[in-house]
Formats: sequence, C-alpha cells, structure tokens
Amino acid sequence: MIAETGSQSKGIRLSDQQRLNWLRLIRSDNVGPASFRDLIAYCGSAAAALEHLPQLVRSTAKRPLRIHTIDEAEQELEAIERSGAKLIGMGEPEYPSYLRQILNPPPLVTVLGDTTLFSKPPVAIVGARNASATACAFTSQLVRDLGQSGCAIVSGFARGIDTAAHKASLETGTIAVLAGGLDRPYPPENIPLLDQIIDNGGVIITEMPMSWVPRAQDFPRRNRIIAGLSLGLAVIEAAQRSGSLISARLAAEMGRLVFAVPGSPLDPRANGANSLLKNGAIMLTEAQDILVALEPMLRKDSTAQMQAGALFNQDTAQILMKQPASIGSDTGKNPVPAQNDYERIRNALSNTPVSADVIIRHTGLSASAVHLALLELDLAGQLQRSDNGLVALLPS
Repeated sequence: MIAETGSQSKGIRLSDQQRLNWLRLIRSDNVGPASFRDLIAYCGSAAAALEHLPQLVRSTAKRPLRIHTIDEAEQELEAIERSGAKLIGMGEPEYPSYLRQILNPPPLVTVLGDTTLFSKPPVAIVGARNASATACAFTSQLVRDLGQSGCAIVSGFARGIDTAAHKASLETGTIAVLAGGLDRPYPPENIPLLDQIIDNGGVIITEMPMSWVPRAQDFPRRNRIIAGLSLGLAVIEAAQRSGSLISARLAAEMGRLVFAVPGSPLDPRANGANSLLKNGAIMLTEAQDILVALEPMLRKDSTAQMQAGALFNQDTAQILMKQPASIGSDTGKNPVPAQNDYERIRNALSNTPVSADVIIRHTGLSASAVHLALLELDLAGQLQRSDNGLVALLPS
C-alpha cells in the first residue's frame, strides 16, 4: 500500500474580484498560461494586465486583441456554480500539487468532484482508442491493483484504454481530464460514465471554458494536463503516431516516470509502446512494476512537495495575486524595448524553436527587453511556445 502524498497545502485564496480578473485575462485572445504569468509579472496584477493589454500589442498584430468582457466571465462563473464545480487558481489549496509544478501550468482549472483525491499518488493510464480486448482486460486488472494499493488513476476520458481505466478505478479513485468544457464531454457515449465518476467520489478536471466543444488541437493540451497531474504515466497500447506518445513525451520532459506494456510487433497498436521501451521506458507487465518504481520517489517527494508548495505560496502566488501596479512604474527593471531593438529580437527568431536565452545572447539585449518582446509577439498571435519552454515564429 502506497501512502498518500500529503494533504492539500494551505495556499492563498483568490478574492472574488481576482478570480473574475484571472478568468477574463486567460480567456482573452492569445493569452495562454505562459503569457498569463508574464503579463502579471510585468503589470503587477491581472487587473492591471487587462487595462494595459491593448498597448502591449504593437502594430504587428493582425487584428485588435479581443479582451474577455466582465459579462462573459460572470456568465461562465455562474455556469460553473450551477454545475456544482469550482474554478480553482494555481496557488489555491485545492489546485493539484503535481500540476502546479510543471512549466506554465494552467492558471485556472474547472474541477467537479472531490478534490481530496488529488492527494493520492497519481498514475496516468493512456492508450489506443481502438484498443484490443486483451489490452482493455489488462488495463482493468492493472488499474484495480493500483487502486487497491492507494493510487489515483488519471486518464483522458477517451474511448478504449481511457474508458477501461476509468471504469476499473471508479471505486478507488479516478480523475478524468477533458479536452473541452465541463458541460461538453467527449465522446458523448461516455456521458453516463461521467455521472458514475462523480457519484463514486471521482474528479473531472479541465482548463477549457464552459460550453467549449473540443477541437483536434485541444487534445494535446489535455494530454499535457494528464502528464502534469501524474507522478508516472503508463502506455498500454499506442500506434507510432498517437496522442498517447505525445503524453509520454510530455511526461518524460516533466520528469515523470514513463511505463510501457510490450506488445506483438505484428500489431500496429503495439508499435508505439514497443518504441518507448527501446528508448528507455520502464517495462510494465503488472502493477508492482509501477508501485516499486514510485515508492522511493514518494518517500522523497513527501517533503519536497511541502517545500515546493510553501515556496510557491510565498513567492509565485503573492506575485500573481498582489495589488494592481502601473505598467510603467518600474521601467528601470522592465525597460520597454525600442523599436529597433524589437526588430532585432524579431529578426533573431525563426520557425525553428529556440530558448529565450539564445535570443538574449544573440542580440545582446537585456533579458527583460527580450521577454517583453516575446510577450508582445505572443499576444499578436505570431509566436509559438513549446511545452519545453522554447519559442519560434509562427509561419506568416
């Protein structure tokens, strides 16, 4: 039996006004988790960022930046409340601790269910939508054994392996990550399963707005959360090009353990998992493989989680939640790049992802000037940010 990772941290509560401002900011055009944090760090608060967003987008913007209105945000908050869910900000006690530690975690997540489940050791289970009967049976047995040993199961609510994982962990604790809004679960045939998850004390989580119908590009974003929520991720069946391999890559980049079940080389659904094994994934044939690998990490992580939570709460959360400040109040530390410097930064970028440090060294400009220029390009819809922190120009 694996012990729980610990109770939820004390955290810092968002006020109602802060929650409204956070929601407006993250729902505004071209504002993602990275630009959200950059905006607040630069402007001083979400309220100040909303006020100064228009002037942060220079002539490079192809169209005016649309800022989420107060009415739109209030309507979403009301819809969340009607559903019985919560909108949780990073730094608040219920925010999942492992997700909080990834690069650029979602500032806000909508959660329905018992959030104390996040304190259990989380293991992600992913795999093929057109999974074989054998793989589904293996998944069910694996998940039951993990659940009985104290683990929470994280998966993406998709057909095949995901569905098998959720069903087998209903009684021991399952966490479903949606690619769309809380009220737009996909696939629709799994809606009864959604009710079962909640009725059995499980959790539904998403970073997407209410009523958001998932698109193809939203599933990799969901995969990032699946990996981020978990301490280890297991791939049961996966083709060479599949979302499961995206999840595995993200998990590895986040420092999570990656497990894979070996399969027949004659079955295309096993090619992805077999490839992971060739490249260093841990072979998975029974729950004990995961439990043994996680145990030393959990012993070590118990203290680390508390320390990381304390540091986050004292530093990052205070930065994100502090009172409004003028965007020009600290120009000594945050100089606005001159137009010719801005062009130098833009010309240093290409369609090949690089780190901001490379741009800083190449241009010889200050880090604050480079980061501000990157923020402007991001808000103008011309910058692509990778999950590993690299940046590139989007094709024009």
